[in-house]
Parts: sequence; structure tokens; C-alpha cells
Amino acid sequence: MLREIYTFICLLTSISLSAQVLEIRPLENEYWYGGVTAYGERMPYIQALEEFNLGTQDANNQVVPLLLSNRGRYVWSDYPFRFSVSETGAISIRSEYAVVEVVNAGATLRDAYMTACAKHFPPDGQLPDSLFFTQPQYNTWIELMYNQNETDILNYAENIVENGFPTGVLMIDDNWQKYYGNFEFKPDKFPNPQAMVEKLHQWGFKVMLWVCPFVSADSPEYRMLAAKGYLIKDKNGNPAVLQWWNGQSACFDLLNPEAADYFVTTLKNLQEEYGIDGFKFDAGDNQIYNDRNIVSFQEDAIPVDHTLAYAKIGLEFPFNEYRACWKMGGQALVQRLGDKDYSWSAVRQLIPQMLAAGLLGYAYTCPDMIGGGQYSSFLHIAQDEFDQTMIVRSAQVHALMPMMQFSVAPWRILSKDNLEFVKSAAFLHQSFGAYILNCARQSAKTGEPVVQHLEYTFPGEGFAECKDQFMLGDKYMVAPVINKENIRSVQLPKGRWKDDKGIIHKGGQTITIDVPLNRLPWFERIR
Repeated sequence: MLREIYTFICLLTSISLSAQVLEIRPLENEYWYGGVTAYGERMPYIQALEEFNLGTQDANNQVVPLLLSNRGRYVWSDYPFRFSVSETGAISIRSEYAVVEVVNAGATLRDAYMTACAKHFPPDGQLPDSLFFTQPQYNTWIELMYNQNETDILNYAENIVENGFPTGVLMIDDNWQKYYGNFEFKPDKFPNPQAMVEKLHQWGFKVMLWVCPFVSADSPEYRMLAAKGYLIKDKNGNPAVLQWWNGQSACFDLLNPEAADYFVTTLKNLQEEYGIDGFKFDAGDNQIYNDRNIVSFQEDAIPVDHTLAYAKIGLEFPFNEYRACWKMGGQALVQRLGDKDYSWSAVRQLIPQMLAAGLLGYAYTCPDMIGGGQYSSFLHIAQDEFDQTMIVRSAQVHALMPMMQFSVAPWRILSKDNLEFVKSAAFLHQSFGAYILNCARQSAKTGEPVVQHLEYTFPGEGFAECKDQFMLGDKYMVAPVINKENIRSVQLPKGRWKDDKGIIHKGGQTITIDVPLNRLPWFERIR
């Protein structure tokens, strides 16, 4: 009987059902978004898309079992599903776990999102630490990579201060610790970590450390954790060896409540001993756990369950950051876009992927690192070969996002003038900090995205495919330059708009503006 009712509902909403396969035929002028943060530039889904499995793929970023339509419809499942798009724009959904829910929520993208948010991922009213929204972040990855050490970290921080940049959050990245599963600083690289952290605090920084859920094999921690049953096992009952980008390791079984408590307690002890403020939680990607031979404390666990368990750890720490996540929209977690190459194409991905993050419930998101966070693309670039224009434009894209994060040192690679342009972007972010924080606080109450798609804010005005402009809250529209040109067109929504130069524009038209390298175009909505 339930199947007959569901089939009838599907017919009413132009959706056909066949066994575990759901086909959505788009309505007239209907556009679909969602599922995969890293697919932002492919949204709306109007071109053919090969099947993507939310259960075992994440494209190096967050995934959510949610698809949204600008005609007020949405698809949700509590479990991962597969989806693809045909040449005709039809969306096929396959579920191995449950019948997928399809809802008519209203007439607009906002109707679809707000209904889904209220029902499936309501905000919890909490925020990550406010410093994330009001000051820049600095990450030591690109400058130091696997050579994290006390001397160079202090030098990096000192250069931030001496070059007149605002202080904020400083993240010490991978390889500060003796080995994976150990949470002690390498004594040869960090002779006095307490003094280092104290000095960073004195300079105005909060300090975060990179951590992961992996444990190096045959270490003292490995043997202790194995004895306690805190590691994911293989079918023979031994600790499983999982493949990840830094090799092969055992892994915490965070679905075991005792293992999760141990992990949290260990991190809090680390905070107490060294004065650390929080943690960058790396890895946790669902594909890492996609091995039918592993056995978890939760017998029926699927890969995304491990991703979710790891994400919940971050709720214990106001200073946190994740790159991979499953669901958890509306929670007090900082998300970051996946590592980007040093390239213009990567700069062009930032806005559409941030728009996607917002539509998936991740309001507190940072657009990767300025200039790119994929270290391999920096390895063979001489200092005089950097595309300085690209670095400046990348910083400008970040400036009016919820967060901005530096890694490659701009004072090392930029001319005096271009360094000033990047510094201006950092101070612009700081000057908008109170507004951005207020948007985040509103999101914590209502679930509204901080970075909003123009189709979300101005339905039916022709913005369904707009990927190079965004709303910061509902007051400011931002139109960065994302290529080498110093001129761009801007599509203005209806109404009146005051630009960054104080000029009033009538909305409902497309204008062409001159954008020298020292300018980031933004427009204030005049009520």
C-alpha cells in the first residue's frame, strides 16, 4: 500500500519510480543543485553527469544526500544515494538503502532549501568561534609543507605582523607530531612548543593543530589502541590497514563511543599541556572506509558513518576545521573547500563551490587557501614566476566570504604594490567582520546560507546559471574578477544598488565596469 501511495505522489510531481531507481524529469525552466560541494561549477545540473556515489565518493569535499530545485522541489534521503544526469537533463537516482524522499516544498530554490533545512538539518543555534568570521586565517602548509618546525612557524607569524596584516587564526599543519596516532611535538623540530604557542598568543594569534584519525602501525599507541579495541578491524579481528594519501595506517574506530571519548580526551589534554586552541581535522573521507573487509564497532556501518563520527568530534572544539563531511549541515563546524591548484581555473571554482556549500547547509565555510592549497602545484614555481594578478584576485574572492585563509606567504611572492592590494583585501574582510558574524549568527538561528546564490535571493530574475557573483547575506552582492581581465559585466537584480565607489545603479540590468587590480566590486542593496 505504501509503495502505491509513493508511486502516485511521484506521478503528481513528474517523477517516475522503477524499483530502487528514481527518475526526475525537469519541469519547464527548472534547475537542480546539490549533493556534492566540489561539483559547484557543474551546477545547475543541465549537462550530462556520470553517476556519482555519495556513499563512497566525496570529490575531496563535503557531500550531503540533498538535491534542490529552483521550482521548489527537493530530494532527500537519510542514506547515501547515487545520482547521474542524462543528456536531456533528467536526473536518475539509485538507492541501495531506502526509498528516496521527494518533496514539493513551494515555488523557489529558497522554499526548497528552507523546508529541507527545517526538516533534515535544522541549525543547532551554535557557532564556531567568532574569530573565524572577523579575522583572517593563516595556514603553514604551503610555506613549510612536511617540514613543520618551530623556527619557521614563528618566522611565518612574525612576518604576518611585521608586514601589517591583521592577526587571527594560525594553523600548524601536518607533520608537527612524532607520527600518526601520537600527539607529541617532534622534539628535534619543536624544542619548546609551550613557549612557541605562548609567543603566538602574545602576537595575537589563536593556534590550531592538524590532526587525523590514523595511527602509524606498530607504534606504542597502535599496540595500546589495538588492545583496547579502539581501532577499525579486519575480518580476522586484527587492526585493519587503510590506504590514504600519506600511505597505509590503522585508524581509530570513532563509532566506538569509548574510542571517540579517548580521542577527544587526548586532544583536550594536548590543549591543556601546550595551550592549543583547536584542531584542523583532516581526512575522514568516505572512500577511505570503502573496504568490505573492514569491521567496525557498529556492525552495520557504511563508509559515511565513519565520516559522520569523525565530524562529530569537532563539536567538542569551538576552533575546528573540516574538508570532508557527511551531512552535519547547521552544526557548529568550520568547513573548507577542497585543496585547489595554483591556477586561474581553481580561482573560478571558488564562487560556485561556495554557493554549493551554502545550499548544502554548510554556512560556515572557507574557500580553500588564497592562491591554492594543493602543494604539488607550488613545487616547481620560482619566486619571480608567480602570477601575481592571480594571487591578488584570489585574495579578493576570499575577502567578502565568511572566512579567508592565507598559506603561501604574499610578502614572499608579491611586489610592494600587489602586497598592498592583498593586505587591503584582508582589512576589507576585517571591516566587514561584524556584518559577516551577524550573518553567521542568523544562520545559526534560521539555517539561511551566509553565501547565497542569486537565484536563492532573487528567484525568477534570470540568475539560475550565475556562477561568478554571490550574495553575502541578503544585503551585499559581490562580483569579483576571476580572470586576467580588468573589466567585467555585472548582472544587477531589480531594485537600487550602491557600488563600492558610492555610485547608485538601477537594478534589472547588466552593466560593464572597469576593475583595476586594486578593486573588488561589491554592491549594497538599497531598500
